[in-house]
Amino acid sequence: MATNLLDRIKWLGHDGFEIGTDGVTLMIDPFQVGEGRQADIILVTHPHFDHCSVDDIARIRKPSTVIVTEPESAEKLSAANLSGDIRIVKPGDSLTVSGILIEAVAAYNMDKHFHPKEKNWLGFIITIGGVRVYHAGDTDLIPEMNGLSADIALLPVSGTYVMTAGEAVAAARRIKPKTAMPMHYGSIVGTPSDALAFKAALADTCDIVIPERG
Repeated sequence: MATNLLDRIKWLGHDGFEIGTDGVTLMIDPFQVGEGRQADIILVTHPHFDHCSVDDIARIRKPSTVIVTEPESAEKLSAANLSGDIRIVKPGDSLTVSGILIEAVAAYNMDKHFHPKEKNWLGFIITIGGVRVYHAGDTDLIPEMNGLSADIALLPVSGTYVMTAGEAVAAARRIKPKTAMPMHYGSIVGTPSDALAFKAALADTCDIVIPERG
């Protein structure tokens, strides 16, 4: 099942992903998404423009779309008249939407000021058909990753605002996913070389998929 679900995960660029399953399309942090996509569920990790993109969310949402996010992003969307069905969570919360279990987890910086821990911004663990997909959000290597369980891990690798490739390698070794995918590169900050360094360092640990933009 993990392999089958992996085939349904599309990288939208930067931190954005689309997961399609059983007639439900879920998107995480859509940013600079092309025309023609629509989402049943949108997960937003935090209010920065490249994660909570008002224009993208306005384009891909439907009247029935459920948005799961934290309070600042919810306020930003409401101010743009994108209120609708917005469900506010904090790390440690969980909910089920259209049969998909969504768990909110911590995401923050340890040695930078861009993503303070006290903001309670988010990563997510999404469970579909028993397969757990971890989207780390904008984060450093944090203690909460100890004991975190996921089959597929989507990890930032670019440094500057998030983990470096080396720190993402350490995160993957803690989490022990079957498959890991690098993200947060190729747009704004980070290059394909960060993804390649991540892949090379984990070659003997788990399967690494460097995604093509879908």
